[in-house]
Amino acid sequence: MQTTFTPGQLEDPEIARSNEILRACVHCGFCTATCPTYQVLGDELDSPRGRIYLIKDMLENERVPDEKTVKHIDRCLSCLACMTTCPSGVHYMHLVDHARSYIEQRYRRPMGDRVLRWVLARILPYPMRFRLALLGAKIGRPFARLMPDARLRAMLEMAPKTIPPVSRNDDPQSFPASGSPRKRVALMTGCAQKALNTDINDATIRLLTRLGCEVVVAAGAGCCGALTHHMGKTGESHRAAAANIRAWISEMDGDGLDAIVINTSGCGTTVKDYGHMFRNDPLAEDAARVAAIAMDISEVLVDLSGSDGGDAADRPAKDRIAGTDARRRDPTHPAAGMTVAYHAACSLQHGQQVKTYPKDLLKAAGFTVVEPADAHLCCGSAGTYNLMQPEISKKLKDRKVRTLEARAPDVIAAGNIGCMMQIGSAASVPVVHTVELLDWAWGGPKPPALRENLPDVTEIPRLR
Repeated sequence: MQTTFTPGQLEDPEIARSNEILRACVHCGFCTATCPTYQVLGDELDSPRGRIYLIKDMLENERVPDEKTVKHIDRCLSCLACMTTCPSGVHYMHLVDHARSYIEQRYRRPMGDRVLRWVLARILPYPMRFRLALLGAKIGRPFARLMPDARLRAMLEMAPKTIPPVSRNDDPQSFPASGSPRKRVALMTGCAQKALNTDINDATIRLLTRLGCEVVVAAGAGCCGALTHHMGKTGESHRAAAANIRAWISEMDGDGLDAIVINTSGCGTTVKDYGHMFRNDPLAEDAARVAAIAMDISEVLVDLSGSDGGDAADRPAKDRIAGTDARRRDPTHPAAGMTVAYHAACSLQHGQQVKTYPKDLLKAAGFTVVEPADAHLCCGSAGTYNLMQPEISKKLKDRKVRTLEARAPDVIAAGNIGCMMQIGSAASVPVVHTVELLDWAWGGPKPPALRENLPDVTEIPRLR
């Protein structure tokens, strides 16, 4: 794509980066085939190619964003399926993030939008505030249909029926490895996840320590910044990210870290991008160091499966997992043969390009894994998207639940809390995190969501 930015404009690092991205686009339109909003709405401006034209025009002409441009960019899920599909390597994520920041600085939204976005930014990244908000939403849920605004209805309807107790495992501390230590890792405990589902972090800690990892919850680490980053609130997102960088660098420069483990894939995509986010900041070097060792939990588990020595690490991941773990499975365990419909979170399969590891791990643990039709399409959660664009989100959710349940699973597994909440609000079968199933199959307790459906297991062989 030809661009006409002036030399003066290109002195701005953000403009220079967007110029690189825009010039990589060849207008081929492959992205429209995998864009969820284009599939739902059928409007070229609700496709990546259409939004790229809008962003180019806005940035080149230094326009104050108009309502039309903002509407179509707001409708973007940032699912990043377009990046997986694009043959030209257009880094749409950085482009749309820049556009959102530009809009946040220059566009005055209607009062209702401003209030909603302010509330979400002040509540969701803070677990205790979020818990109080969930309690209020739980009380107001029976009256959701009376709400005049679809977004308010969505907020009430998405509130979980039960709010989990606070887990002390989320406090700064260290969990020793079982047996001989193999790795020292930091677990990112997140923000919204600590209010919505405390079982995920608990299962992650149990599994990693059994596999020989010392697990550290670093003091000062919290929200990754993704929620505000995708609203264009760059100052707020960078402050949250900077706190994480300092917390983890302290551990890296202290007793050392082999990995920063992330079990919420939306957060993982953001943390892995810290190097780009802080490239022009005094924290640039530290941010790049943090990003370099950030790993999804499935990546860490695959790495552990192949780190017993010899040439194991040179074999394909699927073979390494099967060779290391399959012989330790108990064929009498209820997990054996249980059908799991795996939902691939967009932030994991598109944002991080981690596609096979979770499925390979589940299969190695004894589960029968199935996938829905159009597994590449978003479920409609996308951070706060289901709260700010509820109509589009609902259409995507209904389609995703329909395709998952068409596979007749016993349980649905996902690697992102947002997807779990979105799908779980409509699914007729339990929805759990992938790591909860792996922890259960390899020695941990049965996931709470399954306890009403499966018998208790009193004796489960441990992986290590």
